[in-house]
Amino acid sequence: MVALTTEQYKSIISTMKTGTRTFRANPRIAAVLMAEANLGMRVGDILRLRLCDIVRDGGRLRLNIIEEKTGKRRTFSVPEQIYSFFCDYCREQNLSPTDKMFPITERAVQKHLKAVCDYLGYTNISTHSFRKWYATDIYNATGHDIILVQRLLQHSSPSVTRRYIGISDERIESAIANHVHIVA
Repeated sequence: MVALTTEQYKSIISTMKTGTRTFRANPRIAAVLMAEANLGMRVGDILRLRLCDIVRDGGRLRLNIIEEKTGKRRTFSVPEQIYSFFCDYCREQNLSPTDKMFPITERAVQKHLKAVCDYLGYTNISTHSFRKWYATDIYNATGHDIILVQRLLQHSSPSVTRRYIGISDERIESAIANHVHIVA
């Protein structure tokens, strides 16, 4: 699986929201994928998310969950716009703060995503591509701060994060070789 491009992300979400003759619109699955792309969480953790898992902590909103895969507490901030999106979504779906926001299976998300990607002609894209896009986008936006991205993803080491976002040893070696500035 690969990280999405920004264009692919927008195209997948908008197509999923509107639907086509081949498949019906599915705003719930679009919301799951937007949450993954904007919070960098694994899809399984997104599917267990409840509005009450986002708590006010002083002047910020933060997640108060334990990641299923790692068993680590995730306490990062949630941008106000994402929280507002979740509040609107829950209101539209008539969900209480203690209800799961996305009472669907990971398989259902994957199946609908595959249908959309097939329709758009995209290959090698899975739900995890949205988390990879989050990581890669932040990595590029922060001037390639691998340690920051490592912490956001809660990876055990920078080398895991480098592999995750596709920074191979060959790319590192190429960058070094192409950055030679000797002044005579």
